[in-house]
Amino acid sequence: MDPQAKQGIRASEQDEPPSLNDEEESGPPKDTAEFYRAQPIFNRRIHVLGTGNVGKFVAHSLRGIPQDPPPVTLIFHRHEHLTAWEESRKVINLITGGDSVYREGCDVELAFPNPRYHGKEIDQSELRRSDSWPGKSDEPIDSLIVCTKAPNVLSALSPIKHRLHSESIILFLQNGMGTVDEVSREIFPDPATRPYYMVGINSHGLHRAADQFTTVHAGFGLISLGILPHERNRDPTAPYAPILKFAPGRKAEPIEPKNPATPGLSAQEPEPVAAPWTPNQRYLLRTLLRVPVLGATGFSPPDLLQIQLEKLAVNCIINPLTVLLDARNGSILYNYSISRVIRLLLAEISLVIRSLPELQHIPNVEQRFDPGRLETIVVGVAHATKDNISSMLADVRAGRVTEMNYINGWIVRKGEELGIKCFMNYMMVHLVEGKGRMVSAELREGVPFVDGPLDATEIRLKEVTATANEGKGNSESATANARSLENSTGEGPDGKPVAST
Repeated sequence: MDPQAKQGIRASEQDEPPSLNDEEESGPPKDTAEFYRAQPIFNRRIHVLGTGNVGKFVAHSLRGIPQDPPPVTLIFHRHEHLTAWEESRKVINLITGGDSVYREGCDVELAFPNPRYHGKEIDQSELRRSDSWPGKSDEPIDSLIVCTKAPNVLSALSPIKHRLHSESIILFLQNGMGTVDEVSREIFPDPATRPYYMVGINSHGLHRAADQFTTVHAGFGLISLGILPHERNRDPTAPYAPILKFAPGRKAEPIEPKNPATPGLSAQEPEPVAAPWTPNQRYLLRTLLRVPVLGATGFSPPDLLQIQLEKLAVNCIINPLTVLLDARNGSILYNYSISRVIRLLLAEISLVIRSLPELQHIPNVEQRFDPGRLETIVVGVAHATKDNISSMLADVRAGRVTEMNYINGWIVRKGEELGIKCFMNYMMVHLVEGKGRMVSAELREGVPFVDGPLDATEIRLKEVTATANEGKGNSESATANARSLENSTGEGPDGKPVAST
């Protein structure tokens, strides 16, 4: 493929972005939108890291833009996924209401993640036979959408961090809180070379399908987007939040308007409220807003933070309780004893959220995050999704790592910083993690049994092992798929019931 075509449409390096003051040469722009459209896009290609349900849904939606869809690249983290893509039709299928829609045109790359143990990354470059492999790329990334689970973000970003630069934009689509802080601390500690961040909150309902490159769009939702302010653009002498004029104990003084309606002749022009957006920030946000299926909406950072905290409060209740009860979301409703637990959890969650310094200058925070209102939201979400299985319960049943440290664990850590002891949430974190380890141990030790004698056409355990050893790189994927199938449906790959010891 032509390198220029793969990189998308690039502007000339000698081109300079237009300025609002260039009235003599080209005349003043008609409006702000025309000014932003006139600025060049350096790279239209959008990379999607993580090919789960959310990653496939986002890539499928981007390629479905009616006019001039952007080039999209999927970044795989396993060689089996790349092989399966090359052997397939090279399309992504989205099933909505029983109707399948296929999208083609996605490019693929391969980046092996480095495992992390006890918070430390293990470099495996010396164990690889070669520094080059099919699907590897070192081309710079200007726009990246991270769709992996929160515990896997660091290991997934590490092998491609050298491809990101200070003008890149990264969109995070994860549940919970604290992912961005971890990335800044572990992956990009230097603010001078740190990319720009964008955070998204996804409320679409997505389910897995039998095919690896197919996802089921079970429920329409929204994606709330917000561009986070960069530390490079912040005045180090400025306070974190505005000084409260009407704080308790403060003497009331007349407030001078910062930007009076009738300024004097010597008045200076008002300073911009926020730093100007970079071309990559504008391009990625504008492209996502063009996709009707995503239902993307832009918010300011304070508004997006409040939306995040509301969703966090809901996840702090539904996810751990459904894991411990091993039941669907509706099981927590209409139960007196469970309601007592919910209210104790929400009392701690509400106190931590209302004590955050980021929200002290925002009005109505006390009412918005009141425990009673949060309980109403939790009950409404649980009732609307009463027949669904939470994502955390699905992870525990499959033996995967949960996002507990980024949900209730974040509440516990923030409470410690604020001097608030969150006993109930601390207990929930360790109960869920303990159950997850129990299930993982059972899956590793489990032996499937089949009722009745085996026929010549049926597969024995020894034959499965021999077949896996003869395969070329597909053993891990086959074992993972078989385990996932056993845990989710109670049936083995051959469709017969199984049991584990």
